[in-house]
Amino acid sequence: MCYPPGARPPDVPVDLLPPMTGGVGGQDVMLAGADGTRFRAYLAGSSGGDAGVVIAPDVRGLHPFYEELAERFASAGVHAIAFDYFGRTAGTERRTEEFDYMPHVRQTTSTNVFADIAASRAHLEKETKARRTFVLGFCFGGRIAFLSSAAVPGLTGVVGFYGRLGTRENDPWPVPAEEVGRRRASVLGLFGGDDPGIPATDIGAFDDALRAAKVPHYIHTYPGAPHSFFDRTFNDHKAECDDAWRRVIAFMKTGDPAKRA
Repeated sequence: MCYPPGARPPDVPVDLLPPMTGGVGGQDVMLAGADGTRFRAYLAGSSGGDAGVVIAPDVRGLHPFYEELAERFASAGVHAIAFDYFGRTAGTERRTEEFDYMPHVRQTTSTNVFADIAASRAHLEKETKARRTFVLGFCFGGRIAFLSSAAVPGLTGVVGFYGRLGTRENDPWPVPAEEVGRRRASVLGLFGGDDPGIPATDIGAFDDALRAAKVPHYIHTYPGAPHSFFDRTFNDHKAECDDAWRRVIAFMKTGDPAKRA
């Protein structure tokens, strides 16, 4: 589990928030993938700017955490849509905290996930002023974000929070480092230094592969931070979370993955 029940996203640093006349809200939307399958998403439009983000959740799909995260991005001037992976296998209804997600994770395919990202992006760009679109993901979604740089044409950039970089037995998903030759979008990778599931050797190999392929990128590891530091334990890692927000927002506003607001 990437965060406990009731977890909320960390606040955006106040100085990154533009002046506003009121709070930012969002809305449920029903979208259709290329195969006609309906899936649920959550759209939060910003009051201005042309940056947009498609949020790829962790293994639990479209949890309220990611709906609120979309609103956080909108409050910072970035149009956002978070989407669900499991429309084909679990339907479009909201789910309880007891939802058994792993059987549905095992049934996801790259073809369907990237098609659903494309549908989410199309809706985001139709309903808002987003014209420079990013994919951002966490854990399972972090890996999907990294792979989106190669699989989804026309993206400005991708952001992966602690997306797994290695492989496991019977794992159908490609290793991100092996896909760098096909990458079109810039890459920002954010990792915890105390995350045994993503060793420093894997992070280094990914960084080296991106550099060799001349992909614009920036990889940052927070010493001592665990997996899911941005969601499960953000109260214990406020400095790291603030820094991550600064890097992500700067990337989305400027297109430079090495920038920090």
